[in-house]
This record gives sequence, C-alpha cells and structure tokens, in this order.
Amino acid sequence: MSGIESSTADLFTPLALGDLVLANRVVMAPLTRNRAGNGNVPTDLNVEYYTQRASAGLIITEASQISAQGVGYPSTPGIHSDEQVAGWRRIADAVHAQGGHIFIQLWHVGRISHSSLQPGNALPVAPSAIRAQGEAVTYEGNLPFETPRALELNEIPGIIADYAAAAQRAKDAGFDGVEIHAANGYLLDEFLRDGTNTRSDAYGGSVAKRLRLLDEVIRAVSVIWPTQRIGVRLSPENRFNDIEDSRPQETFNAVADMLREHRLAYLHVVEGDMLTGERLVDYEELKRRFGGLYMANHGYTRASAQQALREGKADLIAFGKLFIANPDLPARLAEDAQLNEPDPKTFYGGDAAGYTDYPALQEEKKLA
Repeated sequence: MSGIESSTADLFTPLALGDLVLANRVVMAPLTRNRAGNGNVPTDLNVEYYTQRASAGLIITEASQISAQGVGYPSTPGIHSDEQVAGWRRIADAVHAQGGHIFIQLWHVGRISHSSLQPGNALPVAPSAIRAQGEAVTYEGNLPFETPRALELNEIPGIIADYAAAAQRAKDAGFDGVEIHAANGYLLDEFLRDGTNTRSDAYGGSVAKRLRLLDEVIRAVSVIWPTQRIGVRLSPENRFNDIEDSRPQETFNAVADMLREHRLAYLHVVEGDMLTGERLVDYEELKRRFGGLYMANHGYTRASAQQALREGKADLIAFGKLFIANPDLPARLAEDAQLNEPDPKTFYGGDAAGYTDYPALQEEKKLA
C-alpha cells in the first residue's frame, strides 16, 4: 500500500506501487491505436507517442498479443517475437529516460478475431463455440465474426505458457511490469463470464471454475515477475464485444477475492458499460474485497477523479481519450488548463495525424 491515506490523496500525490514510486496518480490507460509496423513491431512513431506521455504516473501500453493466435486486429503490436521485443525496448528506454514508468498489457483476443488474422487461417479460439454478434476488423475491412473453436482441455496449458513467455519477453524489453488483460470480451474475460463460457470441465460451470484460467495465468506470470509488478484489468458489466454475465456482482466478487490472494500491484477496473454507461455493480465492494491498490477507469474527468480519490473510492485513475489528445495530461490537470479535444476519426490506424501531433501545454503558451 502507499502509506498515504486515501482521504488526503489527489491526482498529484505520489504513490508507492510496490517498490516503484509513481510521481502522480494519473495513469495512461491502454489504448489500441493500430499503428504498429510490419510484423506487429513497434516503430519510431510509437516511440515518439509514448515518450510524449511519459509524465503519466504510470503508462499502461496498448494491448499487445502474447502469441500469433492472440491477434485480433490489424497493426496492433505483439510481444512474442524478438523484433517486437526490440521495438518495445526502445519505447521502455525512452519512457524511463523521461523519468516515467511503463507496464505492458498482455492480450489474447479469443473469439474477437477472424480466420484471416490467424496462423494458417484457423478459426479463432474461445472457451466455448459461441459466435459474437458484430464484425471483426481485418485487413480486408470489417467482416462478420465467425463461430470460434472451443479450446480443448489439453490446449489450455499452452495458452498459459504463452502468457508466461510473453511476460519473460516483457522483462527482456525493459518494462517495469505487466498488466494481464482480463476485460472487454477478450479471451480471459470470455472464460470469466457465463455468457461466453458454457464449458462443463475444470474451466467452466461454477464461478470458481470459470476464474481458474485467470488464476493459473497469474501464477505462471508470477514466476517471471514479482506480483507487485503485475496488474489485472477487469470489466464486470461492460458488454463491449457482445459479452455478458448473468450475475456480474457475484462473479466479480469471487474474482476480486481470488485476486486478493495474489497481492498484486493493482486491480484496474472498467466501471460500467462502455456502450450504455449503465453502472449496476458495486465497485466499492470489489475494491474492498481486493484489498490492494484500485485503479478506476471509464469516463473520469478532473473533478470526478479528484472526488473518487478524496472519498477513498480509488487509488489511481486511468484516462483514455484525454491522453490521446493531451500528451502532457498531468500538467494540464494540475493547472486545470483547457484540454485538447480528441479526433475520433484518427483513433485507429493512420500516421502521425491525431497520434503525435496534439500540442503540449508549453507549446501553446509559447504561441499565445
């Protein structure tokens, strides 16, 4: 824990995250931007983008595939090849040179992929053969989701091994830690929620069985990293990617109880449904059950973030769209300065436009 009482904390109060000391509690959320190079390798443009945002107390990188099977979108970076590791090392080194801290988010998209993105044009994999409603984003444009192939029991150790291998590559790349992506309808979330997991073996049925894969992934990753350098991301009621659970409070109370035993760096939670804004889950209950540092995410403003910290409802706040348009977001928030508006047309794919060309506050002051 931080040693700083939540009631005295604000966005600009330093925080001890395990053995790291964060300069502030403003976290750059993981943001898919679809700008990796050939082979899903980070490029010079990505180095510039992350370096610009190094004043965040913590950067969590865009989701990065743990394996070729984990790919679900064009031009998203991976962490499963030597070339990818080299690309990420340049980013980690650049962020560290600016005094920042950076975790990489480990990702397997599960059924939210398409055979055209898979090795050998194989079907995507999932806990159960249930097709998501909607369309996959491919190099040929948007195509209807396919019915995934249910993972065989004997394949699951290989998935866990892929997470461990990616965790080792993240260490080789010089990251400060890793965040395990178990949210937003991707593979680990698909196992957690009963709308996508109808298995009857050791990984499906009861909540205890549905959370088993996440538990085993954490155990495998903790062989590589101390648990104080591992975070987990959840989204208990987010229906993005056509996913749901019939009893989200019960399910994620159990998940939080399990995570508590691991003594993780933090729990990162997407609060509410990104599609409707609905919030029915008691997130304070999840925070209490987890017992460690709690990172809140989803639509926070300066005012609502400060209130959450003052009331002890969160220890860190992750910002997404605001960080897209404001590379120096902590400085702007500290001064309560005007914020740049993000351009949604440039969120996914493209070049420097809408990526590295948003002005910093100091640049604006010089031009004023």
